[in-house]
Amino acid sequence: MADFADCEVESVWDYPRPPAVLPDTRPVRVECGGHVVAETRHAVRVLETSHPPTFYIPPEDVRSDLLFLTEGRTWCEWKGSARYWDVIVGDVVRSRAAWSYANPEPAYSVLRDYFAFYASRVDRCLVGGEEVQAQEGDFYGGWVTKEVRGPFKGAPGTRGW
Repeated sequence: MADFADCEVESVWDYPRPPAVLPDTRPVRVECGGHVVAETRHAVRVLETSHPPTFYIPPEDVRSDLLFLTEGRTWCEWKGSARYWDVIVGDVVRSRAAWSYANPEPAYSVLRDYFAFYASRVDRCLVGGEEVQAQEGDFYGGWVTKEVRGPFKGAPGTRGW
């Protein structure tokens, strides 16, 4: 797996299908309710055609005491069954703000028990010190940074392309 930490601008339309899984050594940080929920230099980026990257954070770099497994699952044709987590910091409750794969498909086994976060459901996510923008829509969890270009799938009216 190549490290894309020093990458120039990428078009999401050049990303592969099935998705690529690449390590990323830049600092990645997730904040919610005035606390750091996750922070790492060992993230994994998942790159899939038409989507901004999704960052997965190793479990040892996540405040698991702030995550609570919730009901419901979704199925990804590539990664398998995703489970969802509420982020709860004091009185701040962010429903289904994170997800993970307990038993991903073999090609994505590196993601086992790593956590991904919806940037739109926490207070702030950063990659290399840059605050990310959330991918539009309420299903995909990509993080938009200055290094990626769309158009991105996920916004209303984009389901069919």
